[in-house]
Amino acid sequence: MVTAHLHDDSTLEVSTRGDGPAVVVPVGTALLEGEAAERIRAWGTDPNLGHTLAIGLADAGFRVITADYEGHLAQHPKARTLTATAVAADLLAVADAAGADRFAYYGYSWLALAGLQLATRTDRLAALAMGGFPPLDGPYGPMLTVTHASHREAVANVGKPPSTAEVQPGDWDSAETTQAPEQIQQYVTLYESLRGFDERAALGRLDLPRLVFAGADDNIRYGPRWDNAYVAIADAVRENRDELTKQGWAVELVAGTDHMSAMQADKVLPLLVPWLRRHWC
Repeated sequence: MVTAHLHDDSTLEVSTRGDGPAVVVPVGTALLEGEAAERIRAWGTDPNLGHTLAIGLADAGFRVITADYEGHLAQHPKARTLTATAVAADLLAVADAAGADRFAYYGYSWLALAGLQLATRTDRLAALAMGGFPPLDGPYGPMLTVTHASHREAVANVGKPPSTAEVQPGDWDSAETTQAPEQIQQYVTLYESLRGFDERAALGRLDLPRLVFAGADDNIRYGPRWDNAYVAIADAVRENRDELTKQGWAVELVAGTDHMSAMQADKVLPLLVPWLRRHWC
């Protein structure tokens, strides 16, 4: 295990496993058990997803570089500095710590967004795989709306006991905001930094293998608590499929899945491994 030095001088532990072409996957790989794991399973996801992905990629012949970037941000929020430029610098620091001069990258959801920002800022990326976030018509505005609403609620919840109301898995609209205001503010900062991001101009500068996939049912409509935001992920991938394909993207919509289920290893690895073997071996 080695250490990456991030944009704010904090440090992040970086792990590697396997041999072969390097793939950066910014996820935690620590195994979770007990109540924390059960809470994650209740939302239909694998509490040990990062571990499962890392093992799968390593077994497929890749050198997998992992770091729990999201967990680090939860513990060490960067409320005013987590811009798109800072995120890209942090991901390069992870690769640097592992001694990877050239590498592929896979991220899901906002970490896919981060990969796109990385790709526009470095020539060291050999391949880019984005899951659960569209490279064209990305929901930057709706996500800024959601994070603003979440931050507003987090501020209102300071000092209050957590709610005991039971929320159904997948019910995003009723989910309670449990993060501290500074934890959410950093994502407000991130989406604020992406105001005016010119996707088509950025994509036109990319010259590397690119994959995007999403659950075919991955669109989230929020209610009044979240200012009625509509986060269209599958719709954006579907509507831009032809344009992206012409630009050289591999485009996949995973039937019968939403945002949570499309991120699971049994959906990701069958797409990601063959694609990486074609383009980064």
